[in-house]
Amino acid sequence: MALGVHILACLLGTGSWVAINGMWVELPLLVPQVPEGWYLPSYLTVLIQFANAGPLFVTLMHHLQPGQLSEAGTIYTIISLGALACVLLAFFWQETSVVGGAAHSTALLILLFFLSLVDCTSSVTFLPFMLRFRARYLTTYFVGEGLSGLVPGLVALAQGVGAARCVNGSLAGNASGTGLRTEYQPARFSIRFFFLFLGGMMGLCLAAFVLLNHLPAARQERAKERFRAQARVEAGSGLQAVVEEQPTVSPSESCWLNSYFGTGRYSWPQVAYIFLVLAWVNALTNAVLPAVQSYSCLPYGNSAYHLSATLAAMANPLACFIGMFLPNRCLLTLGLLSAAGSGFGCYLMAMAVLSPCPPLLHSHAGVVLVVLCWVLFVGSLSYVKLMIGVILRDEGHSALVWCGAVVQLGSMLGALTMFPLVSVYSLFHSGDPCNTRCPS
Repeated sequence: MALGVHILACLLGTGSWVAINGMWVELPLLVPQVPEGWYLPSYLTVLIQFANAGPLFVTLMHHLQPGQLSEAGTIYTIISLGALACVLLAFFWQETSVVGGAAHSTALLILLFFLSLVDCTSSVTFLPFMLRFRARYLTTYFVGEGLSGLVPGLVALAQGVGAARCVNGSLAGNASGTGLRTEYQPARFSIRFFFLFLGGMMGLCLAAFVLLNHLPAARQERAKERFRAQARVEAGSGLQAVVEEQPTVSPSESCWLNSYFGTGRYSWPQVAYIFLVLAWVNALTNAVLPAVQSYSCLPYGNSAYHLSATLAAMANPLACFIGMFLPNRCLLTLGLLSAAGSGFGCYLMAMAVLSPCPPLLHSHAGVVLVVLCWVLFVGSLSYVKLMIGVILRDEGHSALVWCGAVVQLGSMLGALTMFPLVSVYSLFHSGDPCNTRCPS
């Protein structure tokens, strides 16, 4: 039954961010039908930052009132709220009202806030919950978290989101009658169906959480009783947990920065290093580079954009899957991997800055390079996030709470940095996949 528990842990991880990731991939269909237009992504970014009040509240409760906040009750509440919000979106997302003399999608924006609250709070509740199980299930959880971006992305591709073709300007109604024009194709199924699908995914997440709590086979896969009792002591008094399944390291396997939180021997510089890397990689992967993905890819064509989005989403769970069989907790190695991933991110950022006329614009090499960089960027940093999560798991409950808080903090700082650059100062310019003209 261990396989069944792995599946349940994966479903729980998938439900952590599936709703908001689904909203991002559905934006091309939502934008033309709401009063906010292309300002909707900016509204969504701001709502996500306001929703960080959820993880802030949970983190403060764990710090100021240890043991007073029911972890299971909180998770039941946020998953149920997420499922309900998705179902309500399916029927009310087009409802508008006049605010400040202008029409706004009030129902859509309010429900988006609740979805953001659910997903942001999952970062500081789901991870600590996984501490109750053996260490190998945390890796499976991260695989599921990676699937939370891939699954809605694949459904959106099947729906036809963003599918376009280039048509002659005269045929598309262009007054000038010359040149090519991008024409987006109608979706294969409705936005309502997509939102109901997201609600179904949240329902599966809720069912997985119920079974992880009550299924006898799942209880057998929990950490040893001694570790669970100590974890409860830690949650109530702030003491460090005794670690079950503590990995052993032979001298030949160690490196000059290698140590484990479970031993209680990490220096403050090492702790700061770990959380700094965690914040940095989450800022890049959750906010900075996603904000400019279209700018980095669209000049090379729609196929480059969709390949980058799809294959990068696949790289996340694949990296976590690799981490199950090839774990490496050496802090030096993780630092080198984060530096390599940041290097790929720098290339992608340079392509976004140079849009709509990046190098290798009309060659297959340009397409291959930008797609490969997206895959390596996401894959390398996803592996780093997984290994840091495994390290913090060995430290105990409070470490995983702070892990979720730092994830949200890094994402928030990245979003607040990119929002004015993209939406206020308009420093990036989109390329027309059908009619980009660049100096030779």
